[in-house]
Amino acid sequence: MSTTRATDRSAVRTLLRLWPYVRPVRARLSGAAVVAVLASCTGLVIPLVLKWMVDGPVADRDPAGVWLGALYLLLLGLAEALLFGLRRWLVARPLSHVEAEMRADLYRHLQRLPVAFHDRWASGQLLSRGTTDLMLLRMFLAFPLTFLLVNTVTIVIGVMIMLVQDWSLGLVILVPAIPVMVTCVIFEKRYSLVARRAQDQVGDLTTVVEEGVLGIRIIKGFGRHRSQARAFRELSRTLRGTELRKAGLLATIWGVIVTLPEVAIGAALVLGAVQVADGELSAGTLVAFLSTALALRWPVDSIGFLLAMSQDAASATERYFEVMDEEPESRASTAATRAEDSGLRFHHVRFRYPDAPEDSPPLLDGIDLHIRPGESMALVGATGSGKTTLTALVPRLHEATSGRITLDGQDITAMSREELRSRVAVAFEEPTLFSAAVSENVLMGAGGGAGTVELERALAVAQADFVHSLPQGTDTQVGEQGHSLSGGQRQRLALARAVVGKPPFLVLDDPLSALDVHTEAAVEAALRDVLADTTALIVAHRPSTVLLADRVALLSGGRITAVGTHHELLRTNAEYAHLMAGTDEEDGR
Repeated sequence: MSTTRATDRSAVRTLLRLWPYVRPVRARLSGAAVVAVLASCTGLVIPLVLKWMVDGPVADRDPAGVWLGALYLLLLGLAEALLFGLRRWLVARPLSHVEAEMRADLYRHLQRLPVAFHDRWASGQLLSRGTTDLMLLRMFLAFPLTFLLVNTVTIVIGVMIMLVQDWSLGLVILVPAIPVMVTCVIFEKRYSLVARRAQDQVGDLTTVVEEGVLGIRIIKGFGRHRSQARAFRELSRTLRGTELRKAGLLATIWGVIVTLPEVAIGAALVLGAVQVADGELSAGTLVAFLSTALALRWPVDSIGFLLAMSQDAASATERYFEVMDEEPESRASTAATRAEDSGLRFHHVRFRYPDAPEDSPPLLDGIDLHIRPGESMALVGATGSGKTTLTALVPRLHEATSGRITLDGQDITAMSREELRSRVAVAFEEPTLFSAAVSENVLMGAGGGAGTVELERALAVAQADFVHSLPQGTDTQVGEQGHSLSGGQRQRLALARAVVGKPPFLVLDDPLSALDVHTEAAVEAALRDVLADTTALIVAHRPSTVLLADRVALLSGGRITAVGTHHELLRTNAEYAHLMAGTDEEDGR
């Protein structure tokens, strides 16, 4: 989904937001600009040397003077080339540093943004901001930023030189200035809209590619490769059309910028030739004038190209700061805490998703639940009742709309997220593994300081001894998303990650759903020892998982409607008995 926003913005004001990143390297960038100006001015000296040669040694038939002039021209050419080479050397390293810093800041910020943000944004849009957009910004800082200044100075100095040579010819050259400026203003407005649209479409296309790679098993399993290819082609065709629109706008401005000055130079050539023939102008002056005009062709012709790159960079900057301006997860508040209510407690908690309609009922409404210290509580409810959402509130993956959640009497909003998540470990029904070794994936839950002993203990609890038969044992790379492992294996490694740090609070979201009956029984037996030393909230669907817990809470209609032991609720609550009867039948099939 594209995130294009139809907002009026100044490209200059947008690009100025890059200043905090550019400030540390401003000395080298300024030096590069000065060197580039010197190089361009060196090029403007060449026509003056030509004038001296034509009116002097050439007119006087002085071979020595001609050779001397040729030497001057050679030296000026070498100086110009060396200065431009120095400019490139000055900007290469600092701009790579700027790009790396911006990418690192973006990645750090993404880690701090709430889950609700990631639920709204397509991953391809975020990837394109961290890759394509930052590349455009580096290119802008390396070339257009400098040469917009350099070419402006070069044009001004060149025009002054031409006016000094012959003011009437200079005025002829200046005639196209007004239509060129008007064209640039119109071009800037139109191109900025198309540039932003193209960059958003790149993000959409990146999303489709990423989904196609990560979901390749589903695509192949259901034979959906043609529909995926069709969706990709449609987005590619749309992006191609947008890029062609950009090319058309660029061709238009180039046509104006190139044609009008060329016509002016032709007119100046004719007028100057007439003046030379009449003896009103020296041949050397005409040569110098036309050489200066030709030297200004590149600075003038490049205006459209530089404006286009600047607009691309402004759009990329806008897209980058759209993410950076998002509010990160709030820090600990100064809310008062109470010493009572040890364990995990929900105090009249309500939750509605931020993007839900305001008149819609909350998903969770008035949750009151107390899990005593050292107690395990199973959370049971129908599909879609909000069990996973409730568990996500404990580590503050989502923020409660109202009410309080306390750990040992301390409001979780009064803790830093680092402290909270060091005390609460989680394992989700859909486990996520990273492209790293098995040991790295598991020890990620230890928070540092854990070693081989803790790793082996956690693997034993999760019945994940299969890792020792992998090619490199616990050093085996599991591959992207852990797809080299089965669903049950991934789930067991995720459970091992949750228990490896011996957390005081444990939140498990149906962590055994992908296990076969025998493996599930073995894991449950080992897990009972872990649960004896922690306070746990466990989302459960199977009676076998429910029996791990000391008590059971039934979530229905956004509220906790019953709390008791498994056997008590079977006798006294028809809804609970119905849910458990359904799972019994499923387990029996």
